[in-house]
Amino acid sequence: MIGAAVGAVAMGKESQKTVNTTQRMSDKHLALFLMMNRWVEVKQDGKNLIDYFHEKSYKSIAIYGMSYAGERLVHELKGSDIEVKCGIDRKADEIYTDLDMITQDDEIPQVDAIIVTSIYFFDEIKEKLETLTDSSVISLEDILYEM
Repeated sequence: MIGAAVGAVAMGKESQKTVNTTQRMSDKHLALFLMMNRWVEVKQDGKNLIDYFHEKSYKSIAIYGMSYAGERLVHELKGSDIEVKCGIDRKADEIYTDLDMITQDDEIPQVDAIIVTSIYFFDEIKEKLETLTDSSVISLEDILYEM
């Protein structure tokens, strides 16, 4: 009996851990979807990020988070006068791109701003980056809602 009870408690804890992980992933992807939806709205209103960066006098940036949103940001800025100096990602060695890729543990080049596309973890990322650089650290989500 005692063994069955201990087993049930252990299974319950493992099930709750799985539910929590699934909920976090769901929340993360919902936040990403809503941000990408906002980006489409901005584009449909005839606005673009290049103009935003010009208004803020950002001539060079780094992009933190090189998944879907990071790739789209690189594509939007391609051919513009905004220099993307590097991509920053914890999986930098697994990402294939023309950009120089670094992790936050590498030396971060001087840029006008670091644009964070990993919006679900923005507060933690910003806190860490602000100890490593004097560059502005800005959420892509915040930019899109400011436009």
